[in-house]
Amino acid sequence: MIKLIAGPKGTGKTAKLVDDINAVAASDSNVVCLERGNRLDQLLKPTVRLVNMKEYPIEGFDQVLAFICGICSKDYDLTHIYVDAICKVANNYEPDGLGDFLLKLDAFLKDTPVTATILYSGEIDSLPEEARKFAE
Repeated sequence: MIKLIAGPKGTGKTAKLVDDINAVAASDSNVVCLERGNRLDQLLKPTVRLVNMKEYPIEGFDQVLAFICGICSKDYDLTHIYVDAICKVANNYEPDGLGDFLLKLDAFLKDTPVTATILYSGEIDSLPEEARKFAE
């Protein structure tokens, strides 16, 4: 399952994400959070595995998808994946490829217990049609 949290910068998306991550991490869950940088490291519970994507040569939505697939193959008990600012993580600020990325990720996660929550900074109207169906 995929949840896309979209909205303009400054609308509280990250605060909502942090609250959700910490609530899930308080239960017996295996949580991974991808971000570019380390601004969330002091806000998240220590049980959350925070991945700084600046440490990896990731460019584009397809490489982010491959990275997520690699995480899932290693952690068979993974329950939640969070991506803070998908365009920053993918280092791709054109929303055109986001719809295809979400469809592929949804197909990959379909038969798994993993829930992916992804933040997108921008208007929902700027998203491709196939991406809007995942938006909250």
